[in-house]
Amino acid sequence: MCCHETKKGGEHYENGNSIFGSLLFTGALGALNNAMAADGVLLQQEFTPGSYCHMKFPAISDVTLGDDQPVLAQADVIDFYGSCSENPRGQDQVQAQKLENQHQWVREYES
Repeated sequence: MCCHETKKGGEHYENGNSIFGSLLFTGALGALNNAMAADGVLLQQEFTPGSYCHMKFPAISDVTLGDDQPVLAQADVIDFYGSCSENPRGQDQVQAQKLENQHQWVREYES
């Protein structure tokens, strides 16, 4: 009996089934994360179906904020509340992050 253990009361269970279930669950999570990573969104929770969401996604890299195709950085994460259709690389995010960078520069260098 390689993969069986006896519980108190003489009941048997198989360790192999729980290991297989754990691996299957882990694989499903990995597939879900890969699908979500394709558009850059790390988390999306719908509060009002189709309209209002809480999302988390990487900030745009500072050096690509002015480019036609901004690249998401891995260091900073945006915690966003708003439209479920928000694009992490969209013009709204480019403008919001440029404004935040300007405010940060003023706080650090003009005070």
